[in-house]
Amino acid sequence: MIKISFKIDTCKGCGLCVGACPKKLLRIAPDAINKKGHHPAEITDASACIGCASCAMMCPDCVIRIEKE
Repeated sequence: MIKISFKIDTCKGCGLCVGACPKKLLRIAPDAINKKGHHPAEITDASACIGCASCAMMCPDCVIRIEKE
């Protein structure tokens, strides 16, 4: 099982992770705003994540953490 987590308050919503996901499971949250005033990234279907960590590798701020259980 794959667990993906985001440090929402440090995400600047750059979208690099969204473009890196081969399954197209990430998006910039349209309704959420973090403490810095940015729309953070979020996953749309965590159960479909394959745990490739492409999103985490692309994130310049190390916001995304992938854990394989």
